Amino acid sequence: MLNLHNILLATDFSSGAAARFAFAHDLARRTGATLHVLYAFVLHEETYERPAARPETEEEALTTLKKLGEDAIGDASASVQYAVDRNVAAGPAIVDHARAHDIDLIIVGTHGRRGVRRLILGSVAEEVLRMAPCPVLTIRPNKDDPNAPIEPPKSILVPLDFSRHSAAALCYAKELGSVYDAELNLLHVVEETLHPAFYGIAMQSIYDIEPDIEEKAVAQMRRMFEAAPGPVVEATFEARPGRSGREIVRFAEEHGSGMIVMATHGLTGLEHFLVGSTTERVIRRAQTPVFTVKSFDKSLVGEAHQTQSQSGSDVGGDS
Repeated sequence: MLNLHNILLATDFSSGAAARFAFAHDLARRTGATLHVLYAFVLHEETYERPAARPETEEEALTTLKKLGEDAIGDASASVQYAVDRNVAAGPAIVDHARAHDIDLIIVGTHGRRGVRRLILGSVAEEVLRMAPCPVLTIRPNKDDPNAPIEPPKSILVPLDFSRHSAAALCYAKELGSVYDAELNLLHVVEETLHPAFYGIAMQSIYDIEPDIEEKAVAQMRRMFEAAPGPVVEATFEARPGRSGREIVRFAEEHGSGMIVMATHGLTGLEHFLVGSTTERVIRRAQTPVFTVKSFDKSLVGEAHQTQSQSGSDVGGDS
């Protein structure tokens, strides 16, 4: 069972805010959780970072939050708690609120910025992802209609790199599959390393060493799936070559995935800057919601999560 008691939705009233609110409220309803809705009243915020509807006072922000709830779900339900927290930045405000209120899942929107603009402005979603004490669900606005409803997922993509981190994510995926009555699509991306001819290496690809690597990967995914504790859900299995971040997003687009559930190793500082993160690349590019698990976070699936998160090997992946 997915032990969700408190869900935090962080909003800045940007495009798609009502759709994210409705999606978060639906998940809270399905799991019996209380939905907390937070607006971070940021001090000294630059004007180019502000949504057009940014409130000028904390009182106005609270009123706007409740109006957002009415627009999204039709009433200010008793199962929703609203809060406005003042802070120097949105990311720390969200994480501090999560710690103070024993939040089990943070839901936050992402604008999908790339390149220099993202480097300069940073990303609240990515900052929360790295600092959060619990799983994070990021939702990017629909590129065609930001205010379009976010449908409950009928299929959930679960990328696996056979590490203990992805094994933990698989447990969450099973629980979410049960919550939404959704099929799981397990995917392993075979990372090919090509060497210049100058190196004098005859074998340039893992396929030169293991021609049947995809079949072996599928067999391993089946074993992981069968060993993972959790409810009974339908699943498919696929292995393909390529770069992990790119292929995960491509698979989601090809199959119309309604959610991606994946792990992050939680790298920070210089190590994170140099290594990067498959998970963050997926978050910046995927149009579907991404549910991110860090295996050292609080467990929402009981001891089963702890058992399975230690059953995989630490082979591969920089997610």
